Amino acid sequence: MNFLESIRVSLRALRANKLRSALTMLGMIIGVAAVIAMVGIGNGATASITSQIQGLGSNLLTISSGQSNTGGVRGGAGSSTSLTMTDVSKITLDTAVKAVAPVTSTNAQVVLGKGNTSTSITGTTQDYAIIKSVTLTSGRYITTEDVANSARVAVLGPTVVTNIFGDANASVIGKIIKINNVPFQVIGVTTATGSTGMQSSDDMITAPISTVQARLIGKKTVRNILVSASSADLMKTAQDEITAALHKAHKIAEGKTDDFTVQNQADTLATMTGVTQTLTMLLGGIAGISLLVGGIGIMNIMLVSVTERTREIGIRKAIGAKSKDILLQFLIEAVVLSVLGGGIGIAIGYGGSTLAGQALKMSTSISPTSVLVAFGFSAMIGIIFGVFPARKAASMDPIDALRYE
Repeated sequence: MNFLESIRVSLRALRANKLRSALTMLGMIIGVAAVIAMVGIGNGATASITSQIQGLGSNLLTISSGQSNTGGVRGGAGSSTSLTMTDVSKITLDTAVKAVAPVTSTNAQVVLGKGNTSTSITGTTQDYAIIKSVTLTSGRYITTEDVANSARVAVLGPTVVTNIFGDANASVIGKIIKINNVPFQVIGVTTATGSTGMQSSDDMITAPISTVQARLIGKKTVRNILVSASSADLMKTAQDEITAALHKAHKIAEGKTDDFTVQNQADTLATMTGVTQTLTMLLGGIAGISLLVGGIGIMNIMLVSVTERTREIGIRKAIGAKSKDILLQFLIEAVVLSVLGGGIGIAIGYGGSTLAGQALKMSTSISPTSVLVAFGFSAMIGIIFGVFPARKAASMDPIDALRYE
């Protein structure tokens, strides 16, 4: 019997027991669908985190204050007040460093007439727009003169405009708003960008750092210093230059603990990507266990099928069928069940991943590699778990098979 004839006989046997075949495939369908969905969600989470970190700024280095130490009790990272505007001046623009922007922030009540909202106030300089790629829908951004003169001017995010004026497209340039009862003139409105990380840049007011320090916070310290490297290749060079400059400015002797930290965006991205990829592999591995369960189900049903068709096997051998023909027939049945189940599982997994992404409000990404691996694994399981029942059928003695009741 040739190969095509073996396939026809195998398919005919599967069609004769449609319900059993469908239930047998169910294990493979669930297994493959789970793998595809979990990997898709994991890849989507990785892409989302990568996008958020990259959205924080281009080739970004973040300088933060170190830990405070009061009465022998150490605070968390950034709890000290070791950074000042003097430190900003020590970081020089050169080949490696493109832009430097100090940042300080607070939350405040913003009022205009009957409209009011509570939002984040960020004090910074003109280079913040370069580092964060800020664009405006109207007006202008903070200038060097605004910072030097401690001008009471503000750039509003579109969400702030909506909350105060009731309309994102309202004409706000030149309006006077009060931030904690301090009047500020609106000079610009930023373009909507959405959330980047834990804070939405749309729900934020930007003002000159000198004004925020003097009028709203009452401290001359700086919370963070943002630095944009000239290119990704020069980030390590820029980081080393910044560290050396701050060591000198803070008079930190060699071997002593730094009172600041310089965080590299590339390192943060690599760490977070590694974590999400590990979680994706873990989720895929857990889902893959159901594939093994499905394979065991296929082997179990095939063994039952061999037992039920003992006389059929005996008759086929008696009229000339060879052991390899019997082996091939049952092996094809097992592979067809697993491959067909795998194909249906891929479709369900793709749909499930898309629905899960919509429910979680995140994008999902199903790579061709994950589809091929899941499909190939399902076919391999059909072969592995189908070999034993097929060998058992092929090794039957035709005389004993014909006597079987």
